[in-house]
Amino acid sequence: MTSELNPVYAPFFGLAGVASAMIFSSMGAAYGTAKAGVAIAGIGTFKPELIMKSLISVIMSGIIAVYGLVIAVLIAGDLGPKVSYSLFSGFVHLGAGLSVGLAGLAAGYAIGIVGNAGSRAFLQQGKVFVGMVLILIFAEVLGLYGLIVALILNTKTNG
Repeated sequence: MTSELNPVYAPFFGLAGVASAMIFSSMGAAYGTAKAGVAIAGIGTFKPELIMKSLISVIMSGIIAVYGLVIAVLIAGDLGPKVSYSLFSGFVHLGAGLSVGLAGLAAGYAIGIVGNAGSRAFLQQGKVFVGMVLILIFAEVLGLYGLIVALILNTKTNG
């Protein structure tokens, strides 16, 4: 049923939220993986035994994409051709998708830079590992904040 509160174009905003969640969080995860992966590949040529410990930044980057996937699936569950979908729900879903997506992009960028520099430093001095992991955790939590806000927003829909 279309009406003033449920226009035919309202689902576009929900779908834009789905796309935003996946695209931006995946971009952050891809950047973090690539940036940290370059350093890990370099480490492997000098000390192959350090590769497994250095992979933590790549794992944390991958988790960023999972945050976007969770929100995208939740939003997509509210969409359908026979479902009444309000303009308010569309805007809330867009906000949720942008929240997790852009927070994931920022977190992935931070994880990539810290993972790259930290892995190179770890090659030179093993004592920096704990500090590197702590900084990676603080970078990862930026994406988690976006996920939390997106989950709260998703509960506010009236569709």
